[in-house]
Amino acid sequence: MAVCARLCGVGPARGCRRRQQRRGLAETAAADSEPDTDPEEERIEAGAVAPVGVGGGPGAGPSPPPPRCSLLELPPELLVEIFASLPGTDLPSLAQVCSKFRRILHTDTIWRRRCREVLHRYRHILGLWQPDIGPYGGLLNVVVDGLFIIGWMYLPPHDPHVDDPMRFKPLFRIHLMERKSATVECMYGHKGPHNGHIQIVKRDEFSTKCNQTDHHRMSGGRQEEFRTWLREEWGRTLEDIFHEHMQELILMKFIYTSQYDNCLTYRRIYLPPSHPSDLIRPGLFKGTYGSHGLEIVMLSFHGHRARGTKITGDPNIPAGQQTVEIDLRRRIQLPDVENLQNFNELSRIVLEVREQVRQEQQQEAGEGPALPPEQPARGPGGAPAGDSREPGAGAAVDEQSAESRKGQPFVLPMGVSSRNEDYPRTCRMCFYGTGLIAGHGFTSPERTPGVFILFDEDRFGFIWLELKSFSLYSRVQATFRNADAPSPQAFDEMLKNIQSLTS
Repeated sequence: MAVCARLCGVGPARGCRRRQQRRGLAETAAADSEPDTDPEEERIEAGAVAPVGVGGGPGAGPSPPPPRCSLLELPPELLVEIFASLPGTDLPSLAQVCSKFRRILHTDTIWRRRCREVLHRYRHILGLWQPDIGPYGGLLNVVVDGLFIIGWMYLPPHDPHVDDPMRFKPLFRIHLMERKSATVECMYGHKGPHNGHIQIVKRDEFSTKCNQTDHHRMSGGRQEEFRTWLREEWGRTLEDIFHEHMQELILMKFIYTSQYDNCLTYRRIYLPPSHPSDLIRPGLFKGTYGSHGLEIVMLSFHGHRARGTKITGDPNIPAGQQTVEIDLRRRIQLPDVENLQNFNELSRIVLEVREQVRQEQQQEAGEGPALPPEQPARGPGGAPAGDSREPGAGAAVDEQSAESRKGQPFVLPMGVSSRNEDYPRTCRMCFYGTGLIAGHGFTSPERTPGVFILFDEDRFGFIWLELKSFSLYSRVQATFRNADAPSPQAFDEMLKNIQSLTS
């Protein structure tokens, strides 16, 4: 039958063409991929070619039959192009034909094209997004997973385990159906998928809405919902949290975030561009923020400065704000371990650098005398604490000596609090920086001096001098696709946009 269909497209019996047209594409592919071993079909195929002689005359012996071509013999690149143009409903059946087809159907190129063709309206939503949840923000990663596009909300690990992997939960999914057709399902709550809706506001903004919010409710009422949320968010019960202020912050966050019922607006965010001169590879980090728990911060480099922007936030410093800024021209030489344990000694070094910065700013504004070049802040033994004459971030990297690559001992000064006592005991280098602090509701914000401590490629810390507090940051070890900025200008514009929403 397979040979007959290939030769004439009709088949051995009446009505075969009609049956052939009704057969699914996957069945046709399966037939083409199976070897023909039927002797009768081989005989019919051989007899279909009349023997011809040399020059076209009879009796010169049969010519060899034309070579057959199976789909399995086509190169994978061509199969990707063929499969990508098929209706989405045929792809699951086609994946069952053989292991080769199944592997090819897992190619991202096919599903990216499916997103463009099948999801037409939703083709722009792949990538990273920040939900508008007041000061708390968030990190949403929209990916293709088989016949679904799923929006995963990424959550920091439970406080204070900053080195643990990220947690994630689905918020919505789009089921790929027929061509140019898809269904949207809300995944929020504990009762399974239910009817949802997605609206594309503009290319870099979309919103979700749940049409069955009763699926979010629990039989035990708000108390059961709060206990369940607390276990998921903090990994503990309210009785385990003895700090009264932390209890208030946790209850406030539950009340605020639960009112949205997964009806949210998302704005696109990009990962920061990377350059060879960067101090370390930029990207997303998890950081400790006292009673607020762990939050997600994006580290990016801008010439001689590095900035940490909050992707998730809190009522004091909301998401989108610049939590820390590091001046890579002003390297600080820490004192030895014995003197470093003295908070006043570290404070003296940092405040000298701050005064130097203030005088240089006045000089640039024409408000004061020039600062003599021989007045950099110095640590014990006369070592310079900072040098404003370095040209930029690349110079900071070039100045790494063999000693700094190997690391120097590091301990927190006495009186500096830390949520995580398991911080690294060696560091590569330190720089002067400022941290953003504010009252509740982002009132009276101000930048205060601090110390940026680089531990290794994946971890850094910041000592908040005024708060006598230490934050430890650890890199988010996850791969995000469709998240690269189209240009450095687009990334800078994105930072301005998310900051303006909470200013």
